[in-house]
Amino acid sequence: MSSPPGEPRRIGYLYILPAFLVYGAFLLYPLIRAVHLSLFQWDGITLGKFVGLSNYLDVVRDAGLRAAFGHALVLIVFYSVLPVVIGLALATVLHRARVRGLGFFRTIVFLPQVVAMVVVAVAWRNIYSPDGPLNDVLGGSRGWLGDYTFALPAVGVIGTWIETGLVTVLLLAGMARIPSERYEAARLDGAGPVAEFFAVVLPAVRGEIAVAVTLTVIAALRTFDLVYVTTSGGPGTSTSVPSYEVYHRAFELGQVGSAAAVGVCLTALIFLITLGVNRIAERA
Repeated sequence: MSSPPGEPRRIGYLYILPAFLVYGAFLLYPLIRAVHLSLFQWDGITLGKFVGLSNYLDVVRDAGLRAAFGHALVLIVFYSVLPVVIGLALATVLHRARVRGLGFFRTIVFLPQVVAMVVVAVAWRNIYSPDGPLNDVLGGSRGWLGDYTFALPAVGVIGTWIETGLVTVLLLAGMARIPSERYEAARLDGAGPVAEFFAVVLPAVRGEIAVAVTLTVIAALRTFDLVYVTTSGGPGTSTSVPSYEVYHRAFELGQVGSAAAVGVCLTALIFLITLGVNRIAERA
């Protein structure tokens, strides 16, 4: 039996070996090391004590850690759901209207993605301050980031502002690939703007929506610098999220094993949600 055309399979493995070594050194090894550390009670300096799955049980039993994961799920609404809905509406309007200077508009709405998150956080912290422009417009003096009720939604609104531009640009790119014949066929069938959207636009950008949801959900779950600069998890623990808990426990409390367990659980959560989103997108 003759071998398939091309070079032997082992040569192909040699081609991908450098990339795999980089992947293993900077992703697989740190992940394995984090799993190993999560099995110990260790302060980062002295000799660690093996505690098995105790740190993982604490993730379930500790009310503060459960709340942190709950806050991350709330942020998914602001980082992912709202940007996808707003971006879909905005991209549809822009695509239908054929706005002049669309390239410039794309640059403007995408700008929050390229600005350093620390800069964004500092700017929004000033906007939310009691004497900031938001209170000037509303005629009040509320400390938004210091309010137990509004602190988490206030952080979430920043995430909505950041991610909406990315989603809009992705969806505009997807809509630009829709053949004009599909619109013409829908109009010949008597479809109005709303029916045209659901019959033509929405199915055509399903892949872009899946990509947008995946990216924004990951951004919501791993957000750290925004929380660190704006609220430091406060007031109290009302804006604490898993990634902040990893930093807080490892570098402020000296609980490296617990921090590693939180990080591993967060990684597993991101993987499961991303896998679920992609499975749903494939079946839709």
